[in-house]
Amino acid sequence: MTYEQTLAYLFAKLPMYQRIGAVAYKKDLTNTLALCAALGNPQHAFKSVHVAGTNGKGSTSHILSSLYQNNGYKVGLYTSPHLVDFRERIKINGELCSPEFVIQFTAVIAPLIEQLKPSFFEITVAMAFSYFAEQKVDIAIIETGLGGRLDSTNIIQPLACVITSIGYDHKDMLGDTLELIAGEKAGIIKPNVPVVTGNISESPLQVILAKAKEQEAKHFSYATHSFASDLKGKHQSWNIGCALQVEAILQDQFPTQPAKTAYALAHVCSSTHFEGRWQKLHDSPLVICDVAHNEEGIGLIADEIRNLGLRVYFILGFVSDKELNKIVPLLPPAQSIHLVKPQVIRGMETDIAAEAFTSFGIPTTQQATLLEAVNESLIQISASGHAESSLLFIGGSNFVVADLLQLKAEHKLPW
Repeated sequence: MTYEQTLAYLFAKLPMYQRIGAVAYKKDLTNTLALCAALGNPQHAFKSVHVAGTNGKGSTSHILSSLYQNNGYKVGLYTSPHLVDFRERIKINGELCSPEFVIQFTAVIAPLIEQLKPSFFEITVAMAFSYFAEQKVDIAIIETGLGGRLDSTNIIQPLACVITSIGYDHKDMLGDTLELIAGEKAGIIKPNVPVVTGNISESPLQVILAKAKEQEAKHFSYATHSFASDLKGKHQSWNIGCALQVEAILQDQFPTQPAKTAYALAHVCSSTHFEGRWQKLHDSPLVICDVAHNEEGIGLIADEIRNLGLRVYFILGFVSDKELNKIVPLLPPAQSIHLVKPQVIRGMETDIAAEAFTSFGIPTTQQATLLEAVNESLIQISASGHAESSLLFIGGSNFVVADLLQLKAEHKLPW
């Protein structure tokens, strides 16, 4: 099979949470353990750091990768979901895994796919672990997919664990209180393995601390710092603090140099090919996209938007499980809001999203495609005569940003 045929096989054969939702989520580790056992347990062949959290886990994982690769280490990085290219999930020193590896791995594992009927995520975890073992990485940064306790990545024995934040998301699977969600995230804590926590409110933090005590795992809070970074916002400062605390904990095993760490933090996106986090796409008008998609994440992004003091235009799309009655009030006033449907099965229909905005007295316009929404927003901004003082923000879902970056890759955006 070609690379494209291999991906088509994986997408068609395996239930994928990002596309179809909770029915693709496997609530145990049986398949992952069986897959990895058949592959010789590659998860035991490399050192790792395990990163969980409602928001910030992807950023923290990329920060850690940048930090260690810029200090001279060969660093594996496993994250999800991908935005444009499947291979974004599996990187070494910022470079995507090779198409040839994806083809070869899938061919080898195909009989087990037929036998075990694993999820898409279970296969990608096994694929990543195999790649990191084969490539003999010095350390791998492993981001959980959903939750922690029953997440497929939770078969590693890491050197340190990180829980970046606790907020409301995936309540149908992780629980409907912050304490229940914290309990699921805390499931990554291992006996005698240090755990770092980010900016977490007191009640869910106590759940994490209780689990750490039970596991005799030493607890550390995120570090305060004054480093500059290409990742902007106070939430990214917390994520950097988590990474710096891991760096301090592992200093004896993985020594680093302050100057190289400073460079790494200033060049996270370019070092790791990280996209979709407060990413600037155009200057006048200012166009920014971000993958924030839940109550906590959108609240933080809304604060950043307000801080700019610009005339705001939104293009937003959501997936069907989001509670817009809690998200809509977080948004700052806007000149216009165009709604689009993310190009996945789980995408929320624009008329349903519009009803949520209407209930708050906020008018919206529904667009058939993201490109139409972009063009219409730019026409409105141009007509206002205030392009230099305007912001076009595009987000609401990973998948809206993925659709946007696909347009960017195809050179279809009008700037």
